[in-house]
Amino acid sequence: MKRHLARALLLGAAVTPALFTPALADEVPAQGQAPQGLDMDEIVITATALPQSKFNTSISVSTLNPDQIAQSAPSSAADILRNIPGFRAEASGGEGNANIAVRGLPVASGGAKFLQLQEDGLPVMQFGDIAFGTADTYLRADYNVARVEAVRGGSASTFASNAPGGVINFVSDTGEKEGGAIGLTRGLDYNETRADFAYGGPIAPGWRFHVGGYYHTGEGPRSVGYDDAMNGGQVKANVTHDMEKGFIRLDFKYLNDRSPVYLPVPLAISGSGSNPHISSLPGFDALSGAFQSPYFRKDLAIDANGNRLTTNIGDGYHPVSTAFGGEASFEVAPGWTLDDKFRVADNTGDFVGPYPQEVDRASVLATEIGGTGATLQYASGPNAGQTVGAASVGGNGLASRIALFNVKLNDLGTYTNDLKVTKTLDTLPLGKGAVSFGYYKARQNIDMDWHWNTYLETVNGKDGALLNVLNASGKAVTSNGLVAYGEPYWGNCCVRSYDMHYDIDAPYAALNWAWDKLTVDASLRYDYGHASGSYAGPTGTTSLDVNQDGVLQVPELTVPVVNQSAANPVNYDWHYISYSIGANYAIDHDLALFVRYSEGGRANADRLAFGSINADGSTAYQNAVNKVKQAEGGVKWRSDVGLSVFLTGFYANTEEANQDVTSLTQRFISRVYDAEGAELEASYRYGAFQLDAGVTYTHSRITKDEITPSDVGNVPQRQADFVYQITPSYVGNDYSVGVNIIGTTDSYADTTNKLVMPGYAQVNLFATYNLTNDIVWSFSANNLFNTLGLTEVDGTTDAVPSNGILLARSINGRTFKTGVKYSF
Repeated sequence: MKRHLARALLLGAAVTPALFTPALADEVPAQGQAPQGLDMDEIVITATALPQSKFNTSISVSTLNPDQIAQSAPSSAADILRNIPGFRAEASGGEGNANIAVRGLPVASGGAKFLQLQEDGLPVMQFGDIAFGTADTYLRADYNVARVEAVRGGSASTFASNAPGGVINFVSDTGEKEGGAIGLTRGLDYNETRADFAYGGPIAPGWRFHVGGYYHTGEGPRSVGYDDAMNGGQVKANVTHDMEKGFIRLDFKYLNDRSPVYLPVPLAISGSGSNPHISSLPGFDALSGAFQSPYFRKDLAIDANGNRLTTNIGDGYHPVSTAFGGEASFEVAPGWTLDDKFRVADNTGDFVGPYPQEVDRASVLATEIGGTGATLQYASGPNAGQTVGAASVGGNGLASRIALFNVKLNDLGTYTNDLKVTKTLDTLPLGKGAVSFGYYKARQNIDMDWHWNTYLETVNGKDGALLNVLNASGKAVTSNGLVAYGEPYWGNCCVRSYDMHYDIDAPYAALNWAWDKLTVDASLRYDYGHASGSYAGPTGTTSLDVNQDGVLQVPELTVPVVNQSAANPVNYDWHYISYSIGANYAIDHDLALFVRYSEGGRANADRLAFGSINADGSTAYQNAVNKVKQAEGGVKWRSDVGLSVFLTGFYANTEEANQDVTSLTQRFISRVYDAEGAELEASYRYGAFQLDAGVTYTHSRITKDEITPSDVGNVPQRQADFVYQITPSYVGNDYSVGVNIIGTTDSYADTTNKLVMPGYAQVNLFATYNLTNDIVWSFSANNLFNTLGLTEVDGTTDAVPSNGILLARSINGRTFKTGVKYSF
């Protein structure tokens, strides 16, 4: 481990001299304009026992204020993270279901397994990778956000459960300053209108409040074919009572939103696995197309209780969350402080999106479904009922076998309480210190039903139609485009029911000590928990008149139905110890060195079901808990000419047990990874010009694989050597303008390392103009050059599929939006 960290630090040391050259010494900021840079004196509160400045803390932390967030024109909360070094956010799925990784910790399936997304210091979800209920799906960034604090590695292991990789905290405005804002944003080349508001300030002596939210409506940046695909919003509020020795705060959140689920789309591929040529297919623009369609809006299925369930496919992501919480902080005796935070969140919703299991020539799929001599008819759209030649289907002769991801999120409710007592130590022989003791208690419900069906659809990026298949005798073997109830192409893996509950307890302690220029902190946490409940799937298929028309159609002859009488129990415990120790040494006012070593863990949840839980409900310890060991060290430097730099070398060793239901090569995962690298965060300001930049280098390898040993030595899927962000901007008297560039080098599509995913750079443009002192006009362009940027590849076992069609997710294409904001 020391060897790996030393190599990472040597890499950082090689970069450092270039950054610290005196070439800029003769350039000074304009008089009266203090350098802003990375604002190393800013106080951070996330994953630390006591509030500390960035300069004096030994953790790797970045912050973003609302202006910095707006520069990248983010389309989701996860999209914001793409501008923070160390993080790799695959935010191409819309307003939820993002894959988020940090410092080489893997994304083997989905979500943010080793990270925790927080609102005001408490988790949105206790587990970051709940299938179809990821934390970012229930998180929205609006005018309520005062700043984002992102901690990478280190103390995240001991100040949060199940988050050894890091903590990302969306901190709310609490009304310290009176004022508010109303904003209206409109897509210029796509249909979305959004209204935001916020207001807060003192309301009486010792009392202050803040309230804000948003509402949006429209089709969104991809062609889903209906104007209410985005429909909903959020309201958040808090009220604080300040007292002589502390404060009490209550907060409330209501989220009820709908937005499209963006899943993989087909692309044309040629060339070789090491040098592929990838582009959009005729008739389907990978940058703006979608399989959602006005001619594919309803789904009829059998739910987990055997009842018929009709779903509006347009619901897409439909998170509904009602949360109530509070926070209190008091000095209860001289030198003693009591802090407590709690939140109760009732989380429900839906996840509905069409996933292409297979895309091929329509004639191939017709034969697979209906046998030799099968023919096709349009089942929906303007040509419904008409027979069509396979070569003419959809104008390109292609068809897609669609698995409709249809998940009912019955209960993802969570309860959290974090109690902490801190004693300051001002009379130590050397320096000063503080000791904290805390107890974390949480509960997470995972109650959801999966009822996936299979359809056949044309491959058109806009207004796709469903297809019926008739066998050689002219008999329909599909029903209104429905190929099958369930998804027999995947072995009916995904007709499921989960009713699982997780209790989490974690006592923890932390020690901080400061003497002269040295600060040292150490923390320890013991997580233990219990999983209970059950999960069930089908035990076969049955004949069932699902649509109740009195006739058994072919798909109704083999209907998989969840067998609750054969439900599998869940009954296991877990426990693990986490610790972290770090030191920061300030060489002078502008230069500091820091180092840290941490070990943490992540308890696994719903992804253990259907394969890793024993018949009696127990599971092996290595499945229940995955360990992460990390080391880091770096330098923080700021100059009097507007340049500031964070440079960190890191190492991580990660265990992982996981499941990916859409994988054709390896559904279950049991691996160990090693990653080392360096991350740079820098900012330079000269007068009205500012340049912010970040780059992360990661060298990651699979060092152990119990299921597929041939993958040992390979690079984890989608892990690029370099990920970078560059944002130059200029602020004039009444205007600002800038460019935000987010990029990645090549990576591999999966762990076989047969297919390269080409790197790309996404260029965003932003500008503002002050119409008056209180009214600001804004303009932004997302993906200005309409770059095709793949974030994941699915469904292939070959370097280049023989039919020349690849299934992948891309970033959205070029979009423009404008807005106006009135502040008061």
